[in-house]
Amino acid sequence: MTNVFTRMKDSISADLHNMMDQKEQKNPIAALNQYLRQSEQEKEKVRKLVERQYRLKDEFTREYHKAQDLADKRLKQANIAEKANENEMREFAMKEHEEYQSRANRLKASRGESVEQLEMLEQKYEEMKYKLKDMHLRRMELMGRENVAHANHQINRVVQDSSDKPIARFTEMERYIEDLEFKVNSSYYRNTFDSRIEKLEKEMNTKETADTN
Repeated sequence: MTNVFTRMKDSISADLHNMMDQKEQKNPIAALNQYLRQSEQEKEKVRKLVERQYRLKDEFTREYHKAQDLADKRLKQANIAEKANENEMREFAMKEHEEYQSRANRLKASRGESVEQLEMLEQKYEEMKYKLKDMHLRRMELMGRENVAHANHQINRVVQDSSDKPIARFTEMERYIEDLEFKVNSSYYRNTFDSRIEKLEKEMNTKETADTN
């Protein structure tokens, strides 16, 4: 299992360096996204290895208990045969007891080794998940900074003309709006002037009539 992790680590590292050398200058975020996708795939492979190791540990445990139960059974039977002076049966039971006990001991050792390997796999898997989460967070931070950089670049293009005069386009637009506003206000004043004068005249006539009476 350690060799599997080493090969995975070396493979990921080599792929990352090759990919970054070729694509980083063109689009570093896209290159990082691709690397993260590959890392997620590798993480999934490790997850399956962890699950497989769990199954192996459980299988070792079942086989160990089965062998140990048979060894204990044959030892008990050998004692019964000895008390009954059945030497042939005792020898048979003791021979099988030794075989089952040897197998049980071997399975117990294999189970212990599988438990240690499982703990190592789980630790590496958790580290891999943590590092991937950290890389996803760092990618979001990089994307935020990249967005700001692109936005600032676009703003600089908008607020500068080809001669690099600051806010030339905005100034031109402001003047256009001011001219348009003046024309609209002038037109409104001119079109409403007659009606306003007529209204004033009516108000004055009404007041004069009231004063006469």
